[in-house]
Amino acid sequence: MGRQEDEVVEQNQSRNQNAWEKAVDVQNDNDSDPNQKKKENDNEALSVERIFESKPVPSWRNQLTVRAFLVSFVLSIMFTFIVMKLNLTTGIIPSLNVSAGLLGFFFVKTWTKIAERTGLLKQPFTRQENTVIQTCVVASSGIAFSGGFGSYLFGMSERIAKQSSDFSDFKNPSLGWIIGFLFVVSFLGLFSVVPLRKIMIIDFKLTYPSGTATAHLINSFHTPEGAKLAKKQVRELGKFFSFSFLWGFFQWFYTSGEDCGFASFPTLGLKAYQNKFFFDFSATYVGVGMICPYIVNISVLLGGILSWGVMWPLIEKRKGDWFPADLKASSMHGLQGYKVFISIAMILGDGLYNFVKVLVRTLSGLYSQLREKDVVDSSLPVADRPSHTKAELSFDDQRRKQVFLKDRIPNWFALGGYVAIAAISIGTLPHIFPQLKWYYIVVIYIFAPTLAFCNAYGCGLTDWSLASTYGKLAIFTIGAWAGASHGGVLAGLAACGVMMNIVSTASDLSQDFKTGYLTLASPRSMFVSQVIGTAMGCVISPCVFWLFYKAFDGLGTPDSQYPAPFAVVYRNMAILGVEGFNSLPNYCLTLCYIFFGAAIVINLIKDVLGKERGRFIPIPMAMAIPFYIGSYFAIDMCVGSLILFIWTKVNKAKADAFVPAVASGLICGDGIWTLPASILALAGVKPPICMKFLSRKTNDKVDAFLSS
Repeated sequence: MGRQEDEVVEQNQSRNQNAWEKAVDVQNDNDSDPNQKKKENDNEALSVERIFESKPVPSWRNQLTVRAFLVSFVLSIMFTFIVMKLNLTTGIIPSLNVSAGLLGFFFVKTWTKIAERTGLLKQPFTRQENTVIQTCVVASSGIAFSGGFGSYLFGMSERIAKQSSDFSDFKNPSLGWIIGFLFVVSFLGLFSVVPLRKIMIIDFKLTYPSGTATAHLINSFHTPEGAKLAKKQVRELGKFFSFSFLWGFFQWFYTSGEDCGFASFPTLGLKAYQNKFFFDFSATYVGVGMICPYIVNISVLLGGILSWGVMWPLIEKRKGDWFPADLKASSMHGLQGYKVFISIAMILGDGLYNFVKVLVRTLSGLYSQLREKDVVDSSLPVADRPSHTKAELSFDDQRRKQVFLKDRIPNWFALGGYVAIAAISIGTLPHIFPQLKWYYIVVIYIFAPTLAFCNAYGCGLTDWSLASTYGKLAIFTIGAWAGASHGGVLAGLAACGVMMNIVSTASDLSQDFKTGYLTLASPRSMFVSQVIGTAMGCVISPCVFWLFYKAFDGLGTPDSQYPAPFAVVYRNMAILGVEGFNSLPNYCLTLCYIFFGAAIVINLIKDVLGKERGRFIPIPMAMAIPFYIGSYFAIDMCVGSLILFIWTKVNKAKADAFVPAVASGLICGDGIWTLPASILALAGVKPPICMKFLSRKTNDKVDAFLSS
């Protein structure tokens, strides 16, 4: 896959190079005919930077405007609410880069138009400034994921500990220590990858598909045709944002009690509802389903059918044989244990396979790149063979390389920053988590730059960040090292947070460097906007989480509105790493082995079949998600897929242009509704109506009771 992507990049570069050379030849020919003129125009159209050639590139300081960061701050709050809601419900978070770029363009374009009419416009809106906004927003909202609010960090709490087999060691959330923890661990990944930016972007020409797609989007916005399309996209986003927000507001009126409202509508019958099969009218997950690939949505639904439709009813019948019949429903020694640990087995199997696969691709790709570089460097120019110089680069690549290398970030600055922050972190973290000894942190920081490079390089090849996999690796290694008697569970979870933040921010910054390279944004402005965005996220994300934590009762419990499924999963992973398999119920370990192996085999089959046929094979990681929380969101996502499928069949061009905007509107509107809903809950304002669905038999009993 990685080699194929590199070949595509090389073919595109060769095509642009030939087009540019032909264009130059035509310009130098004064006697060119009309056909040659047409060829010239066609070739010029292939060059993106020819379109922007007349526009000067602002200095890196001018790319960092006050309005850019004000807009970024507003959008960061919006996107953090969205990511936090997704974190605490199912943990499926789609890419929001397109939404960030689109909304950033809309807000600043509106700002500059007003300023232009009033005569106060001092600086026009550029694609470089648009890139700064997108980088800052994604960096800020990314902390809501890497901060572990739906996984390792919330997994430390007493509320989650009570749902696991070991609740002797916990640390409850507090706004102060969470903000402090994020500030000392979230910046190391940025400094670790800075010295490698030229190698990854220019020398190895890594693809970074998400960063490349975002760059193409931003470039297109700032052409006349792209600006017109962007206005239409923003209009559609606004329509569906309003609809989604108002739909969330309307639903609120009917949720005054437990299992009330449209979110508890037994659309497929009461028996199916009991087994978590129903459409819950969530605009968020309909939108997520429109963005996610079809196979992700189908995989989630298949996982729900396999678990809640087949396995859990069969295991439930073994009550009294496989596990005691008098256990609470939440006990890890009963059915809940099978749900959690089989899900963990599939997640670990999928994570291990992809870790090995990406690592092998990374090492083989790195070896190939270094070998090719040695061949190039050893080739001396001779009379009939040109040297490997600028002649091989297209006009676009020449200009991009020139801008990318102009504003260098000194390596001494990156190294000094890493050492300084690491020293502060080593001195601070043991005070926040006494179980996490200073020498554990030293070991993590010695290996972290290598792992950050592996994650950033692998992400450049495959667009797949394995931050959570590296975090799980830290859970098992540090947890086992600490041991149960020395707080191994909390030490493992805290180590997971340290590792996840480093490798996650490293791959994010590498993606942003690629976006900046393709939009002529300076690496310095990319780095500064990433740092400012990360700093924003270290404050905004904990505050948003705290609002959820205080406003919604039962946050983190299985039957609540926000079950935070991965918090329980991460907690039990830590327990598994410390205590081994002693706490599992009967036959659970055997089933775990089966599903661990099945995840590896499914991935292997998927890769062996190739991209064309392998896309029909389900994804084990997606299948594992509903094992614990049910399939209700999968039905919502499949409805989103159905809408996308029909729209594509009716009008593919329009669907391609507007699906991201419509989906983003659905996600953003419903996500932002949680802010007023949280404020109403904190103020003690409760909905006036409970809409609940009963069976006919139960309803007769209720009527008889009321009439008597």
